This record gives sequence, structure tokens and C-alpha cells, in this order.
Amino acid sequence: MQNKGLVSVFAILFGLVSIYQLSFTFITNKVEDSAKEFANSKFTEDQPHERNVAEARYLDSVANNPVFLGVDYKTAKEKELNKGLDLKGGINVMLEVSVKDILKGLANNTKDAAFNQALENAKELQKTSQDTYLESFFKAFEALPGENNLASPDIFFNKNLEDVIEVGMTNAQVKPIIEKKIDESITSAFEVLRKRIDKFGVTQPNIQRIGKSARILVELPGAKDVDRVKKLLQSTAQLEFWDVYKFEEVAGFLQAADLKAGEIESAKSKTATTVETTQEETDSTASEEDDVSKLLGGQDVKDSLVDDGKSNPILSKMVSLGSQGSPVIATFRLKDTSVVNGYLRNPQIKSLLPNELRFAKFVWGLPEANPQLDGEETSSLYALKGNRNNTPPLGGSVVVDARQEFDQMSRVVVSMQMNGQGAKVWEQMTGNAYQNQSQIAIVLDDIVYSAPGVTSGPIAGGRSQISGNFTVPQGQDLANVLRAGKLPASAEIVQGEVVGPTLGQEAINSGVLSFLLALGIVLVWMIFYYGKAGIFADIALMVNILFIFGILAGLGAVLTLPGIAGIVLTIGMSVDANVLIFERIKEELAKGKAQKDAIRDGFNNALSSILDANITTGLTGLILLVFGTGPIQGFATTLLIGIATALFTSIFITRLFIDNYTKNGKDLPCSTSITKNLFTNVNIAFLKKRKMAYIFSAIMLTISAISLFTNGLNQGVDFVGGRTYTVRFAKDVNSAEIQDNLIATFGSAEAKTYGGDNQLKITTKYKVEETGTEVDDEIERMLYETVKKDMPADMTFEKFVGDQEGKSIGRMEYYKVSPTIADDIKRDSFWAVFGSLIVVFLYILLRFRKWQFGLGAVAAIFHDVVIVLGVFSLTYKFMPFSMEIDQAFIAAILTVVGYSLNDTVIVFDRIREFFGEHPNWKMNRVIDVALNSTLGRTLNTSFTTLIVLLCMFFFGAESIRGLLFAIIVGIFVGTYSSLFIATPIMYDTVKRKNIEDLLDRKEEEEAPAVEA
Repeated sequence: MQNKGLVSVFAILFGLVSIYQLSFTFITNKVEDSAKEFANSKFTEDQPHERNVAEARYLDSVANNPVFLGVDYKTAKEKELNKGLDLKGGINVMLEVSVKDILKGLANNTKDAAFNQALENAKELQKTSQDTYLESFFKAFEALPGENNLASPDIFFNKNLEDVIEVGMTNAQVKPIIEKKIDESITSAFEVLRKRIDKFGVTQPNIQRIGKSARILVELPGAKDVDRVKKLLQSTAQLEFWDVYKFEEVAGFLQAADLKAGEIESAKSKTATTVETTQEETDSTASEEDDVSKLLGGQDVKDSLVDDGKSNPILSKMVSLGSQGSPVIATFRLKDTSVVNGYLRNPQIKSLLPNELRFAKFVWGLPEANPQLDGEETSSLYALKGNRNNTPPLGGSVVVDARQEFDQMSRVVVSMQMNGQGAKVWEQMTGNAYQNQSQIAIVLDDIVYSAPGVTSGPIAGGRSQISGNFTVPQGQDLANVLRAGKLPASAEIVQGEVVGPTLGQEAINSGVLSFLLALGIVLVWMIFYYGKAGIFADIALMVNILFIFGILAGLGAVLTLPGIAGIVLTIGMSVDANVLIFERIKEELAKGKAQKDAIRDGFNNALSSILDANITTGLTGLILLVFGTGPIQGFATTLLIGIATALFTSIFITRLFIDNYTKNGKDLPCSTSITKNLFTNVNIAFLKKRKMAYIFSAIMLTISAISLFTNGLNQGVDFVGGRTYTVRFAKDVNSAEIQDNLIATFGSAEAKTYGGDNQLKITTKYKVEETGTEVDDEIERMLYETVKKDMPADMTFEKFVGDQEGKSIGRMEYYKVSPTIADDIKRDSFWAVFGSLIVVFLYILLRFRKWQFGLGAVAAIFHDVVIVLGVFSLTYKFMPFSMEIDQAFIAAILTVVGYSLNDTVIVFDRIREFFGEHPNWKMNRVIDVALNSTLGRTLNTSFTTLIVLLCMFFFGAESIRGLLFAIIVGIFVGTYSSLFIATPIMYDTVKRKNIEDLLDRKEEEEAPAVEA
């Protein structure tokens, strides 16, 4: 090998750079371990929040202290190897900004019937369309009957857009303007979210807009307070100041609403006696005063009510009643607020509102733990003084600054400063409230944070405060979102994943264990099989691993569980390259060549096969990188990096050691006494057995097809939408029993053992079409109530959903995908698989110049994919691990494609080489000899790769077990198909069974044979 010195210098420098890049990770781990020890020494396991605060303060205090060679923790943290969500815990969400809300805002909340009908129709179109919401809206608008014009004064020709839209514009002229405005709004939302996240304090956050869509990806590895993050991301920061009704002004309506609700419930059941109400109960002032006096009397109203949910469906759910002069009407359990909302929104009940209350807007206050209900959360009901346009007297746009402070009672508050215009309105509002002895409700995203009275006259200067029993982090977050500004529209989580830090640490532990075990077995096997040459291959392999981690750290890439699987798979590929080289060296030695010549020719002849095999696998990895998201991109990234480093270390590093060892004439047989003659005299007539192989494969394909059409596949939430929870119990549980309980709660649900018998993976499609924090919280609360009886007695809801480090039971992981996102994932997955087949066919066509080779390879790949799908279809109902078809499974399928192709290309390379060497042989003889000559390499590589994968399968993380099982099945099937499907199909598609049909004799004479 020429330029050995240059290769050596490059390898040494690259190794030193990799060690330097990884040193930052060692520094951060050392400091963070010290921080954990400090926090654990100060607080117990029952104080997770205090531990987190103490840990954060410790890290802040030592952030700038030099740790090693002058490098401080802060600097090292910025350059460490990033760990993904599944290794570190945290939250990963896909937010979708509501284009519908933006359109409403641009149209100035118009009441135009055509416009609003088009919005609703667009929502329906989205369920079956891949168009954006805006494209669906345009289609829906144009499909409406009549001449509907977007530029009409009732829609987009208004104060908001009068500078860009004119009367008389056609719809075609208006569309690009609206598209631009929508894009600007989404960009604005992205910037608002970025500012909020920058202030949140999570290290290595990632926020990116997905193309030109309304979707924004937010990744916060290490974020432990998940509820806090979700509120931070989804809060529109729609701050409003409203005048509020007093209790006595609304109490009469509340009782009338309760009576009417009772009538409605009685009518539904058709068994209860109809409760009669008179018109005087709502219209007569005298009767209303009587009702109020009853409510305000000395008797306990709630004790006089029958809590049967029918006679008094509203008041029977009441925890406490408001008092005279108070802005609170009544207090209810948090879990009952949605039921009360349903009654208050009922048209029959709304019609009972007297004229002076007809614009009243009912909203809820911040949830608070009620000590009288063992800490269960309650919320207070308020009635805001609305108006015909439903607009507040003062909005949050006037706020120019906000910060978390402490009031005179040392309570956490958020102080705000308004601009001049806001200060004037605020002074007028506070003056009226002082004069009328009333309150002003401070409302953020339709939640009343506080409703203070004014005791000292009008407030000048635009200063105000929000209070609400905040913790310091809550106060900081509220000030953060107010400073960053409001989102131009609501942002809903359409895809989300929450991983507790405990699962992340367990994943690291299992990943490291399986990695080291697999590595150890491969290292020992290479020495056992190839002797001293195996030692050199092992050294090259270790250098390869160092390079991979160094490049990942240097690029700022994220290491995930699938990424670790990619690295482990790269070990097998790196070994494969050395196996090819050593097998070719053995062949050259068997021909009687001198050792120096045998080594040179062995490397040269193996180069073509190595390049072909790695390029084809690299192409599938590239497709994964383009079409995949999140962890799948992590898998593709490590796979591509591993391919590049494996090529360098296998070809150059191994060669350096071999040349240095043999330069003084030392013997290097590339085998041991046990393995010396393995596979040397094998003579299998592969082509004669092709008919039996065709029959066997046809049977397997038929069984797979029948199962796919009858049993189908266990499609995960990635493809159908839904919510998945990983729940761990203190003891082993019966999954079937819990599944029955869940079905009774949600209507449809699935519970499967996930890992140990004390852990379940629970999936439900309940309210899958609905988004929002309230819905997520509702479903988690329903889940908690369903499994609570199997949890310890002291398991509260807060402990169940909490994500503190060291947590051993409760909800450990959460994953959600909306149906729209699921459709997109399914489409991208299809194109990934289909695209890989096209790319493979084109590459082989280009590389071998004959379509028969491409057909054989694609047929083998199709064969392998269908059988792997069939195995999953046949076995997913009884396998003791998750066999869901999700994004990880698509990664596995493409890996199988790459592996099968790798094997097939190496066989084809050897066949093409033998065509050139033996032009007088019959084609069947050439093929059989070529297949037999590659058998040692094929089985050796398959064995080492399987060992690696089996270690990961049995000792690795549960979450990638399905992915690994698919690859393991794929290796068995892929090895078989490269020998008995790809080559025979290529052979049978040649018109005449001789070499001239595949190679032009003139080209053979003018060009040297391509060496494999």
C-alpha cells in the first residue's frame, strides 16, 4: 500500500481529535454525577422536585469552574455527545399551529357563512387528504355554491389586509397573499416558541420548522417537568383583562340552570319525574331574589341536594358555593368541569340567561389542590362581563415587560408593565372597579389566574400584577411567555413523546451492556477464526468505534437507542469487510502465491465487493435519513457514519498492521488450525436446487400473503394515530384483566406485557381526533383511575404522571400521534421502501450493466420484505414483546433491504469475476462455483452479525426489540434469498444459458475483469 505514512498520520490525528471531542462528555458526566450525589444527600426520594432544584443550583454554581485542562462544565456541556430522548428522558413534540385560527384572524373573525362553512369543510377534507389545511380551505371555498369571493369586504378586504388586498381581486390573486400571510404567522409562532425555550433553561434544545408546513418540532432532552413544558409550548399567551360579575348577580341563573339540567337528564332517562320550572324563575326579579336568599342563607345548600346526578346534575357536583361580593360563583372538582361546561353551553340552558347576563362568558380558574378532598384538584367558576363581539376591554398586546417577583406577603407574583395606551385603559378599568367595589379578572388562555378587587383607587402608570399560588418556576414561565409575546394562533401537540429519566437511564444501561457483550463476542470470534489477522481486524474495529463516537460528538449529532443499534450493526459490517479481505488472501495463498503478493491481490480483489456492498447499504441509509424522523434519523446517521469509518479502518488500518507484521517475512495464514480448511472443498449444486427453492419460497410467500390479508399487521400509533402509555406496576399484573377494565373506560384499548410482567404498554384511540392539554390531561386521569387499584395505596395522580429521576412505578413513557400525522408517516414510509427498491435496481443496473442482475436483486428484496411482514403478521398476537408496525419497523425493513442487497451484490461480483476468468465454462458451472466460493464469507458474516443482533435483542432495551427481531429474521431470509432466489432468477431470465448473453466478449478482451 502506497502513502502508508500519510494514512498513519491521518489515523493518529483523527483518533486524537475523536478523543478530544469525547473528553467533553467525560467532563460533563463527572460533574453531573457529583451534582446528583449532592442533591441525593440533601433530599429523599419523596422529594423529587427539591432534588431537581438542588441539582440545578449545584450545576449553576460550578458551571465556570475548570474541571480538566482548564475546561469548565459550561463549555463541556455545549460540546458533549448529545443523548436523545430515549436515553436521557424528556419531551419531543410536534406542534401544529392552527392555520384555521390564523385565517379567522386575517378575516377579522367574520361571520360570513361561506367563509365559516369552508373552514369546517376543510377540516373534513383533511381527514382523507395530504394537502395542507390552507390548500383544503381554498378547495372547500371554491366548491361552495354561488359566486364566493375571498376579496369581499366580509372576508379578507378589511383593516387587517386593506394595504395588500383590493376589492375586485380574483380568488387566484388573493391566494398567494394569504399564503404569504400564513407563512409569516407561522414564522412568528416559531420565533415566539424559540424565545420561550431559550429562557426555559434546558440544555441542547432543538426547535425547527418542518419545511414550509405549519408544524414545528421541539426536542427538549433532559426536561423532567413535562407538564410545565407542555403548558409552556401550548400556551398562546392570550392575556386579557375582563370585568367580572359578582356571585349574587349570577346565583339565580346557576340554580335555574341546575333545574333545567335536571329536566334534560330526566327526559333522557325517561324514568325520573319531570321537574317543572316556571317562567318567573328566570324573568321575575322577586323570584330571583328569593332564590339568591336561599343560596345565601344559613343552610348548607349542598347538604340539601340529592347527589344522584339527575335531579341536581350541576349543584350536586359542587364542592363549595361562592359568597356575596365574591367573583367566584362556585367551586367544582377538576374532573367535573367538563360536565359542567357541557350544561352551561347547552342552548336550552343558555336561553335562561336574563338580558343583563346574555353576554356572560363562563370560565374557570387555576386548578388548586383542595386539602378537604385529600389534595384532589378543584377549580372555581367565574362569569366575565362579555359583549356582543366577545372582546375584552384590555388585551395582552399592551404588555411591554413582565417579570417574576415576590409581593409583600412573600408570595410569587408576576408584575407587568403596560404601554401608554394600555395604561390609560387600565386606569379607567381600575377606577370603575374601585367605584363599584367589583373585581377585574386577569385571564390567560381562558383561565382566570386572579380576580383582584381595587382597594386604593384607580391605578395609574400601567403597572399590574398576576397572582395565583405560583411556584417560582411557574412564575418564571408565565413571565417568560408574556415577554416572548402571544402565539398568532393556538398550537396543538399532534405528535408527542414523553420519556421518564428512569427509562432513559435503564436504556443506557441495557444499551451499554448489550454493546459490550456483542463487541466482546465478535472480538473473540475474529481471533478464533482468523488468528493473528483477527487481532489486527479487532484493532481496526476498536478504532472504527472510536471514530464513530468522535464524529457524532463533533457533528453535534444525537445518539439514540436506534442509533446504538446502528452502531452495533456497523460492527457486523466492519467485520464483513475484513472477512472478505481475509477470505481473498486465503484464496490467493491457496493458489501458491507468495505471501506479499497474496496480501496485495487479496486486498485489491476484495475492494470491488466491499465498495459495492457498502454503497448499496449506504443508499438505503440515505433514504432512511431523508424520509425518517427523530430516532430513525439517528439510526440512519450512525449507519452512514459507520459505513464511512468502517471502509477506512477495514481497508487502510488493517492493511497497515498486516504490512508491518509481514514485512520481515513473518507468516500470516489468515486462519487457525481449526478453521484452516473450513468451506474449502464445498461443492453444492445451487442451480439444480432452484426449483425446490422456488416451491419453498412460493409456499412461504403464499402463507405470508394470506396472513397479511386475514390477520393483518399490528399497526402502531405511528400509522393509525392514538396514544400509547408505558405503565409500570409494583407487582406482576394480569394484562387481559387490565385490558378489560381499560375497554370499559375508553371503549377501545389494548394492554400488552412490555418487558417484565409488571410493565404494560397501553394503547387507546379514545378522542384521537381531539387535541389540547385538557384532553391529554383528561385521558391520563382516566387511565390513572382505571389502573389505580393495581397501584400502591399512596399512588396519587401527581406521582403517577410525574417524571422524576429514580421513579420505579407509574406512567414511565407517553407517545401520541394524531391521525393527520399518522397518514403522513404512513405515506413517507411507503415512499422510503418503494424508493429504496428503485434506487437498488438502478444502482445494480448501472454497476452490472445488465437488467437481469437488477431483476434478481429486486426480486430477492421483495421476497425478503414480504416474508418478514408475514412473520410479523403470523406471530404478533402471541409474541412476548411488542411487534407493532411503526417507524422503527420501517427502519428495520430498509436495513433488511440493505443487508440482503449487500449479500446479493457480493455474490454477483464473484459471478461476474468468474465469467471473465472462465469464458469457456457453462454458465451454470460458473454460477455454482462462484456461489460456493463465497459461502465461507456469507456464513461467517451472517453469524457475526446475528451474534451482535441477538445480544442487543436479549440484553438491550425493550423499545427496539421489535426492530431487532425484524432484522434477525431478515438476515436468515436475506442469506437464503441471495443464494437461492436472486442468482437463480438472474440465471432463468437469460435467453440462452451461456456467458455471451451477459458479457460482451469484445469488452472482455479490451477491459480487465472486474475484481471482487
